[in-house]
Formats: sequence, structure tokens, C-alpha cells
Amino acid sequence: MDPTLEFAQLMGRPEEQVDLDRAALLIAAHARPGHDVAAELAALDELAEGCEGDGLEPVLGHLFGRLGFRGDPDDYYDPANSYLDHVRTTRRGIPISLSVLTIAVARRRGAELLGVGMPGHFLVRAAGDEELFVDPYGGGRVLDAAGARAIFHSLHGTDTAFSPAMLAPVGPRSVVARMLNNLVAVFTSRRDHQGRLWALRLRADVPGVPLEDRAEVAAALAAVGEFSEAARWLDALALQAPGPVATGLRAAAERARSRLN
Repeated sequence: MDPTLEFAQLMGRPEEQVDLDRAALLIAAHARPGHDVAAELAALDELAEGCEGDGLEPVLGHLFGRLGFRGDPDDYYDPANSYLDHVRTTRRGIPISLSVLTIAVARRRGAELLGVGMPGHFLVRAAGDEELFVDPYGGGRVLDAAGARAIFHSLHGTDTAFSPAMLAPVGPRSVVARMLNNLVAVFTSRRDHQGRLWALRLRADVPGVPLEDRAEVAAALAAVGEFSEAARWLDALALQAPGPVATGLRAAAERARSRLN
């Protein structure tokens, strides 16, 4: 199946049925044509099978002790660090991709972990313990809430207000949207218009993404010369928007069409 269509179908399922590791691998498939998602899921199975025991502690020992998974501070903004297959093979990544891998392996070994979308540094949390956090980017460090807060202040400064709500678990759709937001930012900084376009298109398929974020797809289409498609995209969004916003979207669609002449 086409990975774009499969991604859209997966995002359309109820939240509890969204397979996070499959979604992450479908993102990677857009950067690697011919990427075999089924083979990569089997590779995750094999990675989990190498763990000597079930539960969180054996998983952390396996991934971050024996195998040495770590963050990649040297090339943090390499887009490949967001691709789950790359993270699995290189054993390096960014906080969110390492967290997705940890969640995937832990689930296969009977330990349920939840994503924690703390600003600036993604973590995971034990589903059954609100005070047990893990920092995959930091080599699988086990933290309490105070330790997580310390990471936040190390990134944002001690004067920046911290809220316990920042440590609340997030669902797979939010994790996927954040992975795509990261890629959009990276591709934008690299002026990679094609990469930015596919990342924005995928993000638009995630339920709950604001209309203004979905409208960014039109600008990305225009950046690669697809003015007619940009106009169609804006017209479709206008059908979903309230009056004044819809008017603005239709006007933007007409401007895009005018560039075809």
C-alpha cells in the first residue's frame, strides 16, 4: 500500500488503535522510497527478543546498557535522527525517536510506557507509576518528577515557569504530530522544500492539527511550483473553516491560481 494512504488510514483509527511504531516507520518511508515497513516491524520484534526478561528494568538494561542506545548531540538536527529505522540501526537519535523505540520495545516485553511531551525534551513515563520517568536521550536514565523538572530548567533556564501538566502523558497522535513538527522545522532550516512538503502533508492527516497548520501545505506546494494544487488545497480547507477564515482561504486560492498565468 502507498505509505501516504496507509498513514492517513492509521491516523483515522481511534486513538487507542494507532500503532505508534508503525506510524513512525511510515514517516520514514517518505524519506526512503521502497522502505519496507513490515521488515522494520519484524526488526523491532527481533530487537525486543534479545531482551533477557520482561518488564521495564530488563528493557532499559538491554537497550541502553548492552546495546548502548544514546542521544546524538553531534548531529542533532540530521532529519535521519527522526526515522525509527535509522535510530534502530545506528543506536542514536533525538529524544522523541528514542522514546518511540523504547515504547515499542517495552510493549513487546510486557511493559507499558507512555510518551511525555515535555517542552524541549521528550520523555517516557511508566503507565502504572506517575513518578517514574525515563530519559531515553540520556541513555535510559530513570527519573522522578523532580529529575524531569531539572531537565526542563537546564534547557529553558531556572526562571522559566514549570507546570506539572508538562509531565502529563500524551497519546500516539500527539507524538506523531510532534515528530512531524520536528521534521518540518529541520527541512525548513535546510531549505529542503520537498521534504518540508511531505512532512506537512502527513501532519495535515493527523486529527486535531489546527487548520492554520494544515494551511501551511498550500505554501509548501507553491514553493515547489504546484500552484494549482495549492489552490485546490485552500479551497478544500475553506469548506471546513468559519466565515471570515473561509473568505481569506478562498482569496489565497485565487492568488495561487493567478500565478499559473
